[in-house]
Amino acid sequence: MTSQLPEPSRRSAPSGGLRASHDDREAVVEQLRDAAAEGRIDLDELDSRLEQALTSKTYAELAVLTADLPGPKALEDQRPLVLKGGMYGASRGPGRWEVPGHVIARGGVGGVKVDFTRVECRLSEVTVEAYGEAAGVTIVVPGSWAVDTSGMGPGIGGLTDKTTPDRLPGTPLIRLTGSGGMAGVVIRHPNRRELRKLDSNPKRD
Repeated sequence: MTSQLPEPSRRSAPSGGLRASHDDREAVVEQLRDAAAEGRIDLDELDSRLEQALTSKTYAELAVLTADLPGPKALEDQRPLVLKGGMYGASRGPGRWEVPGHVIARGGVGGVKVDFTRVECRLSEVTVEAYGEAAGVTIVVPGSWAVDTSGMGPGIGGLTDKTTPDRLPGTPLIRLTGSGGMAGVVIRHPNRRELRKLDSNPKRD
């Protein structure tokens, strides 16, 4: 009588043994860089851990690299980014910057510009609370992003929406709220001059 071999186990592999994705490795890389910036690990150790992170194949291998570090702060728990135009104006972008879930822009007398063109946003939605006040607010978003302006009050200055309704999968939705105030709020995609500048300097941070 021929002995039968046992059927392969159908139980799931332990979570630590699961294969890590490119996004998983990139998340650990960002956590390690943040830890170095905060002085938790030195540059030599950062280089060593980054090399291991980029070659790790499982969750367990990645977990070892961050076991002695605080967990990454949830993006939705971050404080709002507040930009105030004041007397001389204020801006954020177009370089790379970390996008929180809530941005507040007050035009003041000098005006505010918020440029999302080069950001790498991991959020599905971002609320931008804009108040045009005396000098206005300008918001620039990539052509692949979509905007919801239904929560925006036009005020005296009004709202100028020059964006298209097209939105690529995996890109954020900007929910625009606030008031146009005296000078108004403009939300648009990059213009030709801005696009030429980006093309001529693609590695700008």
